[in-house]
This record gives sequence, C-alpha cells and structure tokens, in this order.
Amino acid sequence: MKKKLASVFMASTIFAGMLAGCGAAKESSSGGTSDTIKLGVNLELSGNVASYGESMAKGIEMAVDEINKSGGVDGKKFDIVKVDNKSEAAEATNGIIKLTSQDKVTAVIGAATSGNTVAQAQIANDTKTVLIAPGGTSPTVTVDDKGKVRPFVFRTSFIDPFQGTVAANFALDTLKIKDAAIFADNSSDYAKGLSDAFKETFKAAGGKVVAEEAYVAKDTDFRATLTRIKAKNPSFIFIPGYYEEVGLIVKQARELGIDVPLVGADGWDSPKLVDLAGAEALNNTYLINHYSSEDPDEKVQKFVTAFKDKNKGEAPNAFNALGYDTVYFLADAVKRAGSAESSKIQAELAKTKDLSLITGVLSIDENHHPIKTATILEYVDGKQVFNTKVNP
Repeated sequence: MKKKLASVFMASTIFAGMLAGCGAAKESSSGGTSDTIKLGVNLELSGNVASYGESMAKGIEMAVDEINKSGGVDGKKFDIVKVDNKSEAAEATNGIIKLTSQDKVTAVIGAATSGNTVAQAQIANDTKTVLIAPGGTSPTVTVDDKGKVRPFVFRTSFIDPFQGTVAANFALDTLKIKDAAIFADNSSDYAKGLSDAFKETFKAAGGKVVAEEAYVAKDTDFRATLTRIKAKNPSFIFIPGYYEEVGLIVKQARELGIDVPLVGADGWDSPKLVDLAGAEALNNTYLINHYSSEDPDEKVQKFVTAFKDKNKGEAPNAFNALGYDTVYFLADAVKRAGSAESSKIQAELAKTKDLSLITGVLSIDENHHPIKTATILEYVDGKQVFNTKVNP
C-alpha cells in the first residue's frame, strides 16, 4: 500500500526533529513498571484490511492473557497499548510515534501488511524499539531498498518470494500444470513480489506463462480482463492479491465459465472471501498460507481448542495464529535476554533458532526473515481444508 506517502514523510520528518531536540536518537527506556512490559500493538483495526488486523489482535490478546496468567516472563507481565492505523501508512507512522514517544513501549507488534510496517521501520530503528511484523511478507519490511538489514525490525511470517515459489511448484508438481496465467494487483508491492517469484520459478521448471494481466486495488469489475485471460486458455491462474478484490475476481471468473484451478497466497485469508466469492465459486481454488486449523499436529490442535473456547467456537485463521505466535516469539527473546530493554531483546530475536510455534518451527536468518514451513489449503464448499505442508 502506498497511500498518503507525503503524510508519512511529514510525520517522519517531524519525529526526526523531536529526536534532534532531545539530543539525537537515544535508546528508548524500558516501558512499564518493574513488573510489567509495555507492548505496543499497531494494527489495521478499521479500513480496507481490518479483517487482518482484527484477527491478529485476537491472537495477540490470547497469547498475552496466557502468558500473564502463567506469571509472565521472568515475573514481568505484558501490558498492551493498542492503536488503530486505519489500514493507512500515514496512520501507522503516527501510531508508532505515539507508542514510542508518549507510551514508551518496549516493543511494537504490527502492522498486518507490509506497507504499513515499512511506514514504521525508520522510527523503530531511530528509537531502538523492537518492531515485529506478524504478517508483513514483503522483503522490504526487514531489508531496505539499499539491501541493508533494518536492525530492530523482525517478522514472524514468511516472505512473498517464498509464497510465489511454493505456488509455482504446487502447480507444476501437484497439479501437473505446465501453462498458467497471472492476474495481479499492480498497485501492490505484495502482489508484484509474489508474481515475480512465481513466474521465475514456473518458467525455470519448463512452465509457460500464457497471459499476464493486472488490476488495481478498489477495482470491482474484472470481466473484461478475465475474458482476455480466458481467450488464452490457461490451465491455471495465479491471483496474488487481497481478499476484497480476489473475492470478486473468483466470483466473476466462474460466472464467465473459467473453471480452472485458481491459486493465491495469504492475502486471500479472510472469512469475507467466502461472502464475496460464494462457496461454490471457491471450489477448485487453493491458497498458500502460514497454517491450517485442520493441521493434525498436537500443538496446533491445542491452540485451536483454546481459541475456540475463547471465541464462541470460532476456528482460528492464519492471522489469529500469526498474532499469537508473534507474542511468544517476543516472550522467548525477553526470557533469553533476561531483560525488558529493547536493545537486549533485539539481540536475542536475531539469534532465534528452532523455536516451536503454531505456524511452524521458526529460525531467524541474517535478513531477519523466518525460516519456516508453508501450508497449502484448498477451499471445499466454502471451507478451508488442509492439503499439505511445504518445507523451506
């Protein structure tokens, strides 16, 4: 997302001035009292992708509740300070300014999307405040455009190129498809990263991309473009994008008689997708995701049961799980650091290896990317069904 970049720049400039007035960027003090750790949460709780942020917030709150009820981390309990970035980059910037300068948090979790996380990254580094993205899948979240790692920024989700590669290999190896079309949101870095990785992997393995088309976020009528794609007779269509547009694309594709497999990534994962597309239209569609509530792993099933108990029988989606895992990722680093100082926590986050979480066993590489498994889900009559896991 690239909304209101001028506002983001202005907010960042103002904040830089505030830092200069305080004697340059000094390490933020540990938030909270001697027995609490202030945890900032900067999520999309309203706006275009509120479904993601709301889901992550539920997972975060569940994990914090569990940890606090068990006595906290080394006797310190988490104290959540939450802000709504309204699904806008400028608001995400404003949110982290508030969390770091006024609330004095130790760490920030969020945002749900890559653009809204990148909007916070410079301030996180300037204030030496740990920032962890539960769902920011663009490589630029933790590595800037000059290839330099952002020292205080981490993530718990895998990156876009990995999802695109998994989708290509799934088409080739499981679906046995050799020709495909790509229909991507060209206003989104997320979609571009997925498309590039898919195309590179698919072509390298002998696949042929017979059509490439684009749409823009907020579009609602995709029939003309889908008709052009149909004319190329692809055996498979890769649709990296967010659920708001994808739901309508799937619905209109089926109405036009396009019955080939449609595949996407974690941006599809919202209960609203079924409302938009219709359960029947989603048959023969797949998505690459971080986890499945139907995964038979014992640890996953314990989480699912506990989440359902707290949420009136609602099964947790991947964004619930990522929010939950992000708190435990942070808590593990706090425990190993033996401190609530952000710089010491940062050092331990970077050393994380083989940490068992709900969305997989996580290790952090030199770019602060997690090395972990991906899950492939299939929609069957409107429900996500576990298909398989794919190792990195």
